Amino acid sequence: MTQAALTFSEDQADAYDRVSEMLRAAGVDLSGEVLLPAKEGAQRLMALVGKAGSGKTLLLAELYKALEAAGVEVVSGDYESRKRRDKRSLAILAPTNKAASVLRVRGVPATTIHRILYTPVYDPEYEKIAEWLTGNGEKPEIEALTDAALDRAYTSFQGHKSVPAALAAAGLRGSDFITGWKRREEPLDIGFVDEASMLDARQFEDLQEIFPNLLLFGDPAQLAPVNQSGAMVFDALKPAQKMELHRIHRQDADNPILDLAHALADPALEFSDFERMVEDKARQDDRVVWGQRVEVDLMARSPVLVWRNATRIRLINAFRSVHGAPETELLEGEPLICDGIELPLKHRKKRLDLEARGLIKGAQVIYLGPGRKPGFSRLHVMGAEDPQVSAASIVKIEKPDEEEPFIPYAARMGATFLHGAAVTIHKAQGSQWDTVQVFAPDLFVAARMGRVEAGQPLWKRLAYVAITRAQERLIWVVRNRLSKPTGPLVVDDLRATPAAPLTLEAGEVE
Repeated sequence: MTQAALTFSEDQADAYDRVSEMLRAAGVDLSGEVLLPAKEGAQRLMALVGKAGSGKTLLLAELYKALEAAGVEVVSGDYESRKRRDKRSLAILAPTNKAASVLRVRGVPATTIHRILYTPVYDPEYEKIAEWLTGNGEKPEIEALTDAALDRAYTSFQGHKSVPAALAAAGLRGSDFITGWKRREEPLDIGFVDEASMLDARQFEDLQEIFPNLLLFGDPAQLAPVNQSGAMVFDALKPAQKMELHRIHRQDADNPILDLAHALADPALEFSDFERMVEDKARQDDRVVWGQRVEVDLMARSPVLVWRNATRIRLINAFRSVHGAPETELLEGEPLICDGIELPLKHRKKRLDLEARGLIKGAQVIYLGPGRKPGFSRLHVMGAEDPQVSAASIVKIEKPDEEEPFIPYAARMGATFLHGAAVTIHKAQGSQWDTVQVFAPDLFVAARMGRVEAGQPLWKRLAYVAITRAQERLIWVVRNRLSKPTGPLVVDDLRATPAAPLTLEAGEVE
């Protein structure tokens, strides 16, 4: 057992050592902190799976620290030195900005899969600063920047290890130093992928092409990606390639939310039994709430989690109604969910610009107001390292019993958004919020229908994913009622920095 594993449970220690063996075969010796040149040809693939609270994130963090201590360079996705190619490297990835931000809050420098698939192209003048910040060059002299500005950039980089954030601290905007984006042409080295249960087959293939050494971290109890027949990418791996964590951390043993999540594994548990369990927990611990109504104040930043689209649309319209939102425009502070990019192929660079700033499908966004040009929106991308964006937007407000959504505000083409006051449990995977509201009547319907997914009642998988999105407090909403807001929507806490414009001009799209 390695020294790092001394604080681990037995199954965690075994998993740590098995990953260490994989890395040693790849030329990275964690115990001796020895790095050998990367070996070509061999593909090493493993998966570390376990339910919520089993210690996957702890292991990921400890492995990252050990690799960094051994001299492996972390690839962040925001800048990649040309001098890195001869070094051993590690990239830590998640499918969404929100999932990556959960890791960053815990000190793990994670980025999105998209930011690794597509790399930024830096202006040569400002690339000199990036090389200096990352330890690959001397402090440059830049005509447009003072020494004081460069010192601010250096101080910022020491704290956050983000080149764009450091350049922003020097007074630059992204459009000043990033000239475009290109798909990665050369492979990387070691890849850790969190929330691997969310990966679809195409993403998995892309990752295997880029990383000869790939380690997946996933929860087998979550919902599989849509259109994948209930299977996750690690399900098809050989037994020797999979490690499973069974023991729950001691520090999580008194967590009532995790208690409820793990109770769902009992095959004899019925929906009515589970609701009685939730009600009992609510009497014993204020971290679980038996809710008689949806709390509208929480919906602006933490969406209500539902199963059915019809429920989602009804709750969204109720949210807008109680806030007095007019049909013809959005209120500042309304939550949105990115539903993709609507641009023709010839505008590929603009698509990459939008996606690189965090506007990928499923991203949670707060509307800050209209942009300077018709169809543009000022937005705050939740979980993004550089969250303030101004972009051409198409906002769709779906209506109950109507096939076509109402579009109060739109450019001809650009980033598309649905309202985000309520989301389906499928789309909530990978995200976490301090407080989560789960709309229980929807899960009751799923239980009554008797649907099964991957050998387990669907309502149990839905309930497991929904309640494990809650970090601090779970509200189990049992009635179809909505509270009144205690005040108007607010955005003051999100206006820390000005929005950086993206160069998708309305007139440029034909």
